[in-house]
Amino acid sequence: MSCPRDDMIAALHCRTPAGAVPVWELEFHGWNAASGRQVVLGRQFEALSDAQQERAMHANAAIIAAVASDLGFAAVTVPGGYWYQAPGELAYYVLPGESRFRQAAILREHMPDGILLVAGSGGVMAANYDVEFCCRMFDEPESIDEQARTCLEHGLETARKFRDCGVEIVFTASDIADNSGPFFNVEQMKRWILPNLDAWAAAVHAMGMHAILHSDGNLTRYLDVIAATGVDALQAVDPIAGMDMRAAKDAVAGRLCLCGNVDCGLLLRGRPDDVYAATRELLTTCKDGGGLVLGASNAVQPDVPIANYRAMIAAWRDHGRYDT
Repeated sequence: MSCPRDDMIAALHCRTPAGAVPVWELEFHGWNAASGRQVVLGRQFEALSDAQQERAMHANAAIIAAVASDLGFAAVTVPGGYWYQAPGELAYYVLPGESRFRQAAILREHMPDGILLVAGSGGVMAANYDVEFCCRMFDEPESIDEQARTCLEHGLETARKFRDCGVEIVFTASDIADNSGPFFNVEQMKRWILPNLDAWAAAVHAMGMHAILHSDGNLTRYLDVIAATGVDALQAVDPIAGMDMRAAKDAVAGRLCLCGNVDCGLLLRGRPDDVYAATRELLTTCKDGGGLVLGASNAVQPDVPIANYRAMIAAWRDHGRYDT
């Protein structure tokens, strides 16, 4: 009998899992709602003493492991480095500095063997809509070369640290598109994105881990070239940007695992019955042939009603298995 870990690895290799479509979230912010307890992250974590932080990370790991087992997750993402939702507004699912590596190691101690650990390493430069950056792409492309190299170096250094903490999968959160389509043109993709994505994935594989690209936006135009790199999977296959999972699976034809893509807006504002129906439709039309990981189309936000998320999981339990 397969376990979630085996199913996840099979999916990442574009094989049909022996058990079920694996479930993994890029970021899951529902630990508190699902457990009735509170994980301690962000500003709240920063305010603690060193000893209190250590205790908090063990408590976090116990909560996360219990909820992940209850929901049937095949993999769990370690709280990551800082990013900002708006100027001065710190995102939720974060830990400062070296704490994220310590949290990864503690999670590995608590996590059942059947659940993989995932972490965001970075490694591939993302779109930047700042005017200065856009001008440099045309006026000083050599400076962008250096920026892309530095991003790759830092990403691989971070990946090594996570590998040493027991992480088995890393992703680079590198938005290269928005709802209207890709940010980079073909020449820019060939210069700054695709070679570094390939180099990052090759180095990650050499470390014994799997490599996932996360990008928002409509990537339909570049699915084929992304599949030609060494990356194992793409997350989010963004339905808000007009991407369709069935069409995307047809386009990559078993060369690239796809992760997603239950609409985050539906999870946030829909009814449980609607979430169940959408998840059922996704699974029944897209699970054949493997290469699919079920999850939201982006992060599962703190405001997502846990009843809606449990409806997604209920649909998965009813329609996500291969061995029935």
